[in-house]
Amino acid sequence: MIQILENNILRVEISSFGAEIQSVRNKVTGHEYIWQGDPRFWKRRSPVLFPIVGSVWDGAFTMDGKRWPMGQHGFARDNEFAALTENVPEDEAWFVLEADEATLALYPRRFRLGIGYRLEQERLTVMWRVSNTDTRPMDFQIGGHPAFNYPGFCASDPVHAYLMTDGRTLTSRLIADKGCISAETMAVEKDSDGLIPVTAATFDINTIMLEGGQVRRISLLTKEHTPYLSLLFDAPVAGIWSPSADAPFICIEPWYGRCDTVGFEGDFSEREWTNTLAPGETFDKSYIIIFENI
Repeated sequence: MIQILENNILRVEISSFGAEIQSVRNKVTGHEYIWQGDPRFWKRRSPVLFPIVGSVWDGAFTMDGKRWPMGQHGFARDNEFAALTENVPEDEAWFVLEADEATLALYPRRFRLGIGYRLEQERLTVMWRVSNTDTRPMDFQIGGHPAFNYPGFCASDPVHAYLMTDGRTLTSRLIADKGCISAETMAVEKDSDGLIPVTAATFDINTIMLEGGQVRRISLLTKEHTPYLSLLFDAPVAGIWSPSADAPFICIEPWYGRCDTVGFEGDFSEREWTNTLAPGETFDKSYIIIFENI
């Protein structure tokens, strides 16, 4: 099922499968901002990552003294959500996933995950509402993974786009074995204009991973330095990723969580950047995408 939000600037399409954005199109120019999921590069478009972000060491996490197998980024993105139709404002769309026997076999907590979208002029707010409906404390992570088309992409161009951030000096953690990170870090280089050029070599390290609240705003600029879009968030971790040098898109990802460190086998509650809810508590967070008139 596809739900549509639109105004005189943008038309947004959201699927109930994964509560995932399928399209954000400029109604004036016809420009499509969202990667359209060509499986030659990456089949997804804007998945929500829950109840983990990234990979767990050896493909399993520990909870209640037991090891639970879990694939990268969790299972919410591969589930059908219920679309809410009552008491939802006209400029919003809401989807809900509730724990059932299938999710309990993967993650032993009852929960209610609400994912909402609000369209206001050129701004799309992505909202996450996680409720602990279990009788025990609930440890979890959640994150966004929106993929954006590069404007005017050409694989042979020396620079595909530029990134501008509000953090002056940035340090990335480095992914090592099995999709998990090591203690090694790397400075994120900026040019003389204070911008990060995105080139064919930018993602040789896999993912730029900025943790500890280093940034609160990441803007994507065209090759000519024209503003294209911006993400505003308060998440403690942000990821920036593209799968290959010739992939015509980039992901800018606000995360409340991240992958395990190499060799980690502790309890889920001990994973870095993990969130905990007492029974009956709710976690409400959001981020904003601002689309420029391209």
